[in-house]
Amino acid sequence: MRFVKKTDYDYDIRLFKDRVDVFWYGLLGLVLLIGPLFAPAYFLTLGVFVGIYVIAGAGLMLLSGFTGQISLGHAAFMAVGAYTAAVLQQRGVPFLAAFVASGVLAAAIGVVVGLPALRLHGIYLAIATLAFAFIIAEILTRWESVTNGASGIMVRTMSIAGWSAARPLDKYYVALAVAVLAMLGVKNLLRAPAGLAMMAVRDSETAAQAMGVNLARTKLTAFAVSAALTGFAGALYADVIRFISPEQFDIGMSIELLVLIFIGGIGSLHGVVYGAIFVVALPQLISGIKDYLPRYIAEQPGLQSAVYGFLLLFFIIVEPGGIFGIWLKIKHYFSQFPFYKKGELRRNKSFAKAERW
Repeated sequence: MRFVKKTDYDYDIRLFKDRVDVFWYGLLGLVLLIGPLFAPAYFLTLGVFVGIYVIAGAGLMLLSGFTGQISLGHAAFMAVGAYTAAVLQQRGVPFLAAFVASGVLAAAIGVVVGLPALRLHGIYLAIATLAFAFIIAEILTRWESVTNGASGIMVRTMSIAGWSAARPLDKYYVALAVAVLAMLGVKNLLRAPAGLAMMAVRDSETAAQAMGVNLARTKLTAFAVSAALTGFAGALYADVIRFISPEQFDIGMSIELLVLIFIGGIGSLHGVVYGAIFVVALPQLISGIKDYLPRYIAEQPGLQSAVYGFLLLFFIIVEPGGIFGIWLKIKHYFSQFPFYKKGELRRNKSFAKAERW
């Protein structure tokens, strides 16, 4: 059994709690840096997509998991980032400048979307963000002089200071670096007053406002940062697939991002990583087991969507904490063994009086 002794008031907002955390994160970093040198190109490409989904998932987690603002339109922010980077590179802008511009433009649009969302909650906010996604898709389709419409555009390979990231290994390290920076950025934001205000808004807007939290500023900040991270993910996504068109950024991608944070573990940055691995690995797993399924099931076009829906319902009903919640329970069980008591981690079904009505 491991005992934690808090010796100062900053313990709860430390980046790493103790030396054990430093050791395990250091070991993980070493594996992520050295392991790909011996991995085949196929697994490197999967690793790149995991990194991209981690970046986008961190953005959506900040908005939905830590601020409590639901969004069904995050695929639109990915589209903005992807098209911004692709179009600017076609016009001779260096990749780094185009990459930064993709996040800045996505953040600006996020603020625009966040303004009407200040008065919306729950399902109404979800519908508003979904409508925004349809608007962006229509703009990308109609603005043919810039986006080439429904025909799509080819994307140049990223080049940084004369170094061309053409190999899967190169793209992997770029995606890894951006993903780590995105996670550290969100983690540090959550330790700051702005992040604490976001979590207060999530728990109870009434109580947060009573304590002096500026609801409008907090929500707009969450929308802007979330959109910027998703725009960065879109720029990397465009570079990997090399061709983008409006139909790639449909409602299916937005739902995929929601599945990522819910199945990974809502309200947890670790859950973002678990969810990203799940979203990338599940289609490969389904493709691998199709040969062992009955033909009338394997040939169904909606098999992957059905599996997504079933697993999402399972986690919402059985384990709302997601994959990360399961991991916490397993870790707690072994840390308390043999003194673990059944029901020790049972969820509390309580809510604030201010939110009942």
